[in-house]
Amino acid sequence: MQQVNPDNYQQQLAEKLSLLQDEFQALSLPDIAIFESPPIHYRMRAEFRIWHEQGSAHFAMNRPGEKTPYIIDEFPVGSALMNKLMPQLLNAINATPRLSRRLFSAEFLTTMSGDALITLIYHKSLDEEWEVAAKQLQEKLGVPVIGRSRKQKRVLERDYVTETLQVSGWEYRYQQVESGFTQPNATVNEKMLTWANSHAGDCGGDLLELYCGNGNFTCVLAQQFDRVLATEISKLSVRSAEHNLEVNGVDNVTIVRMSSEEFTEALNGVRPFRRLREIDLSSYQFSTIFVDPPRAGLDDATVALAQRFDNIIYISCNPATLKTNLESITQTHRIEHFAVFDQFPYTHHLECGVFLKKIISTSEHLEK
Repeated sequence: MQQVNPDNYQQQLAEKLSLLQDEFQALSLPDIAIFESPPIHYRMRAEFRIWHEQGSAHFAMNRPGEKTPYIIDEFPVGSALMNKLMPQLLNAINATPRLSRRLFSAEFLTTMSGDALITLIYHKSLDEEWEVAAKQLQEKLGVPVIGRSRKQKRVLERDYVTETLQVSGWEYRYQQVESGFTQPNATVNEKMLTWANSHAGDCGGDLLELYCGNGNFTCVLAQQFDRVLATEISKLSVRSAEHNLEVNGVDNVTIVRMSSEEFTEALNGVRPFRRLREIDLSSYQFSTIFVDPPRAGLDDATVALAQRFDNIIYISCNPATLKTNLESITQTHRIEHFAVFDQFPYTHHLECGVFLKKIISTSEHLEK
């Protein structure tokens, strides 16, 4: 686990920002908007090893490159609710052999709105006796519990939490499913959503969103556009996104389950896709593309696709691949706004947001 010292928070952020400015120097960035994290209790989800030693179970974590985990007694980066539940869970596990035997991992998923979910992962099959003990644990903690083992998933009550986020004066509710991706730092997530929403306000037209996940950005950005076409490859995320759109009353979004590479082929007419047979791509008046790719960044074909849009909103979890992508994108687009979001304090990670405008707009290009 990283060294956590709230007194050094500003220093560690300044050091990361200095490194990023040096790395992006050739791109002539505008003034960078900086969005800080709470110095402690900012992480909403976490996974811990369960280390059995001298007849007791302990929470443990692994350092990079080391096989033997080290025992932890506290987790200050975790949410306040997570830190409250951790000792309660450990005491219950140590008092209940049916829960502790061959338990090797515990996962916590919490929210700012006070919801929580605990997943216990085993190297054994989960039988009815385990379920009886787990239900007693669930009642004692007041938190839903899930059991997992190879080819098994026992859901005692539900396999999701509900988060409530405040963005630009509006309240959004999200179903966050166990094992699905969610933004780990909810406070910074609110700031990312607010930043993206503020710069999408003047774009107009329709939006194409790649990698929409559970609709985290989709629900917020949809209000700024006539229509939204969003893509996502994960079935679990698509189901969550559709649920979240409905809960938030968003009715101008169509989600297609396909990768960005496949969608690029479809838009370029390379080959037809059955999943798009009921969608008339030519009817969309796309002004803007929103991308939030994995750490590998955008592939070359998706970069070329993005360059066809008047506006690009790019959220990046990896400055290195972002820089590579921007070296290509800035041949056709100008960086209007650049932001950093400290999603993971006390680590080298830094999330970035970029808003770019086409140097020659699509309409102007067509006229020429």
